[in-house]
Amino acid sequence: MAHGANAMLVGMRRREPANGPGASWRTRGEWLLAAVACLFTLVQLVVVRPGMGLGWDETVYVSQIGTQGPPAFFSAPRARGVTLLVAPIASWSTSTELLRVYLAVLSGLGLYLALRVWRELFPTRVLALAGALFASLWVTLFYGPQAMPNYWVAIGALICVGCFLRVRADRLDRAALWGVVAGTALMAWMRPTDAVWVTLPLLVLAVAERLWRLSVALLAGLVAGALEWVIEAYISYGGLGQRLSDASRVQGGLGWHFAVDDQLRSLGGRALCRPCTVPMPNPVVTAWWFVLPLLAAVGLVVAVRAHRTARTLLPLLCAATAAAPYLFMIGYAAPRFLLPVYALLVIPVADALFHLVTTESGRWRPVAAAVIALGLAGHLAVQFAVLEHTVDRTTADRRAWSRTAGELHRLGVRPPCLLTGHEAIPVAYYTGCSSAATSGNNANSTEADILRTSRRIPTAALTEPGGRPPAYARGWDTHRSAALDLHIAPTARENEPE
Repeated sequence: MAHGANAMLVGMRRREPANGPGASWRTRGEWLLAAVACLFTLVQLVVVRPGMGLGWDETVYVSQIGTQGPPAFFSAPRARGVTLLVAPIASWSTSTELLRVYLAVLSGLGLYLALRVWRELFPTRVLALAGALFASLWVTLFYGPQAMPNYWVAIGALICVGCFLRVRADRLDRAALWGVVAGTALMAWMRPTDAVWVTLPLLVLAVAERLWRLSVALLAGLVAGALEWVIEAYISYGGLGQRLSDASRVQGGLGWHFAVDDQLRSLGGRALCRPCTVPMPNPVVTAWWFVLPLLAAVGLVVAVRAHRTARTLLPLLCAATAAAPYLFMIGYAAPRFLLPVYALLVIPVADALFHLVTTESGRWRPVAAAVIALGLAGHLAVQFAVLEHTVDRTTADRRAWSRTAGELHRLGVRPPCLLTGHEAIPVAYYTGCSSAATSGNNANSTEADILRTSRRIPTAALTEPGGRPPAYARGWDTHRSAALDLHIAPTARENEPE
């Protein structure tokens, strides 16, 4: 009798809500989420390293607010979210190391807050595993401390979808309603078109179920985040329609493009695969990409059986719409494009993994647990191998830009100055110069303008080693560096050190 009463008491304790208002930090398990976020930040600082120089896109975003040099050309698809994100550091400091530390800490905080939103929807252990799965992907670790938008779209997507589900379950949850606005605005602030694709299933469901407050919250978030982008379209790009058209052109023309194989090729550590003619990586590197949707499907089956389909199906639908344009509508690939997809998939995946390794009574399945643990260990080893290779190669490339900038300074090309040609945008940032292009996605000048400028300030045209300079620069002095050929206008001779 006593034994039965004790068993009943234990069962009741197991069924007590872990996230109630009286629950402590330890009981709620928030320390697990905090630990995952802190470890994520620490690994970024140790493995990616703050000393890695800024990349091409980063120099564009940072130069808009930074003091290193003039603002780079800002093409139609870009949004100002990243520039505002880095403004607290970049507006007064040129230290890349300080910026990296700031972004690494901020990305860890963002991950913690995004996971915390889901506490009332899934057990904390599921959320901690989901966070660990997302944070351990090489692409997440690589872009977490970078001045790039995709990680923040992923964080916004997690916040938006989680808060949407909470409001749908409890219409009096005002904090979650504001979370829908904030998450949607964050996505639109970073990449307006991505925000539309992610929220599409939410908008459809909100209208279908006549959840008007949620519909208004989603639309308010989209407007708040994208308003500056729309206003800028009319001020600088000839209108919203023209900016969307220009953005499509920059991305190779939106339409039917089967880019699934390109995304697979990029998983080997390619930051940008355009054109994507590299060979496929080793199957060991890409295996997780096929396992992820399979485990997500298992998570959906688990949810259906437990009569909680919506909380699993909705993030899967949002992941599908977020992936669609990057898998089937553009003709190139970058692994960072799918970060929001991975963020939305890992929660159903983590739920599936826990159900695979435990019975309905909560006991462990030793064989299944051992197999999954072995698979996860192998997965981590592959991710960190790719990450280390990518960081080393990327760091070397960016050091080459820095060395080229030093060589240009030695040759008299110092601010105020102008660079044009191959890799002119990032090299110009490192040199402290403006950049110009007469053709391509970043065209912002003409040959006549460049020639006029070259008579006033030091100017250089950059080509690949052995490359032919543009017609206007064929009479300029040519200097060969390790990475590029530098064609220097005569004006720069006046600035050469004696």
